[in-house]
Amino acid sequence: MENKIYSVNGPVVKVKNTKDFSMLEMVYVGEKRLIGEVIGVTSEATTIQVYEVTTGLKVGEPVIGTGAPMSVTLGPGIISNIFDGIQRPLQEIQKQSGRFIDEGANVPAIDTEQLYDVTMTVSVGDSLKGGEVYASCPETSVITHYCLLSPELSGKVIWIADNGKYHVNDTICKIENEKGQVHELTLCQKWPIRQPRPAKDRKMISRPLITGQRIIDTILPIAKGGTAAIPGGFGTGKTMTQHQLAKWCDADIIVYIGCGERGNEMTQVLDEFTELIDPKTNRPLTDRTVLIANTSNMPVAAREASIYTGITLAEYYRDMGYHIAIMADSTSRWAEALREISGRLEEMPAEEGFPAYLPSRLSEFYERAGYVETLNGKEGSVTIIGAVSPQGADFSEPVTQNTKRFVRCFWALDKSLAYARHYPAINWTTSYSEYIDDLTEYYNREVGEDFLQMRQEISNILIEENQLMEIVKLIGADVLPDGQKLIIELARIIRVGFLQQNAYHKDDTFVPLSKQKLMMDAILTLYHCSQKALEEGVPMSEVVNSGMFERTVKIKYEIPNDKPQMFDTLKADMIKTFDGLILKEKERSGL
Repeated sequence: MENKIYSVNGPVVKVKNTKDFSMLEMVYVGEKRLIGEVIGVTSEATTIQVYEVTTGLKVGEPVIGTGAPMSVTLGPGIISNIFDGIQRPLQEIQKQSGRFIDEGANVPAIDTEQLYDVTMTVSVGDSLKGGEVYASCPETSVITHYCLLSPELSGKVIWIADNGKYHVNDTICKIENEKGQVHELTLCQKWPIRQPRPAKDRKMISRPLITGQRIIDTILPIAKGGTAAIPGGFGTGKTMTQHQLAKWCDADIIVYIGCGERGNEMTQVLDEFTELIDPKTNRPLTDRTVLIANTSNMPVAAREASIYTGITLAEYYRDMGYHIAIMADSTSRWAEALREISGRLEEMPAEEGFPAYLPSRLSEFYERAGYVETLNGKEGSVTIIGAVSPQGADFSEPVTQNTKRFVRCFWALDKSLAYARHYPAINWTTSYSEYIDDLTEYYNREVGEDFLQMRQEISNILIEENQLMEIVKLIGADVLPDGQKLIIELARIIRVGFLQQNAYHKDDTFVPLSKQKLMMDAILTLYHCSQKALEEGVPMSEVVNSGMFERTVKIKYEIPNDKPQMFDTLKADMIKTFDGLILKEKERSGL
């Protein structure tokens, strides 16, 4: 019996009196074969969420099951591509239907016509287990694609193709399992987006994701395989911060998910990533980037699916032994899509109308991050950095608060910093990172044992300044003793000269950890020299007017990343200048 549409409510479609569909099965809806997913099954009706625009859909049109869950195609051709929320390639769709996506656009997720230079890595008679590599091919100039046996299969190799050029759907290997069933292996496979890909072991987190952004790497670090949230109101620089991290972090592959973003912002991402040259490879950044563009004018249900699509693609490349960074911008708009669909399903709303299962959905997403040993014995990681857009910059709203429960890094963006053109606009007093203890051994080994001591001293100065500013607001700065005036002056140096960064300056856009340490050392040398001068009776006005404070602010521009020896000259000048001030004060006081 043919199954027909009984009701249409936005993206939610119902079919009555059928037992043909299973939960989370992918289906084709209507004459145009719109892609949908079964999200509810009862004896009376099956509820389907449609991932395309349902305008024009009529009661009585057919619904056809596929017998398989909502899946993505995993194979060469993913890197440097641009997909929508359900892995349809937007560039190919544009060739077919122009600027706007036609309903039911049926385009293969990855190019089936392109030939790849395949090298077989197994021989006839070899035993293959799930997750092991049976072939490889260059996907881009910087990424080698390893064809992995699906984790659900295993068997003995009974035939392999010769090395050479093949399409993604060509059979290149055959295996026979214990039951005598033969499976033909191509360059690609399918995987359900809502099912995490398995790994052999989840490893301890111990290496930082180096971003070149001082406030992150030094003050609020994130680990490879870790999770971070970037909450901030409108105009505070969430997207800009994620762009900067995508460009410069030391992940092998970037998966950028524009989830409900404005179209012009996604256009900016596409333009910037196409033009930007990757500093590690001197090739376009798109050679190691996957973009998922689900803009705010695209179907709301596909927005809900987009982050699962992105995380599944990331896990696939993680299983090859790569380190992946996911930028999800923004999870608030994903949560709004959940709320809209929940409302149409007439579910009982929880706080602010969000569904009661919002926390569990957020936890499912962030839980898929991690540093793992893969099924083939390699190490890989998925790091998730999710932007949150609380309405009115209210961090007490449900999405921000629930996200905070599941991430260990919280980079709170501050409107006043953003409006003062202080970027990244991360507020160092309301933000935190719980990865410091995990990364201590790495910092001690790779950067120096005094790195974390300097970081702690810099952080303490910022905390003390924050407390002193409360007093200054009440009674003014003039009544403070010189030691506290020095703290306020030095905190300004840290804020302007260290925490603030210029994305358009060739030396300041990315700063290696070694230079970050030297910059902290210079600032603390200034602090200790100034303290000594004040103890010897030098007036605060002379300490500030020594010229060394302004010179220290400018070191981020004036000392190139490749000339660390210039810091030795700066420190020698500081010591000489303040020793001169002390000597002058002693002469003046007749000592």
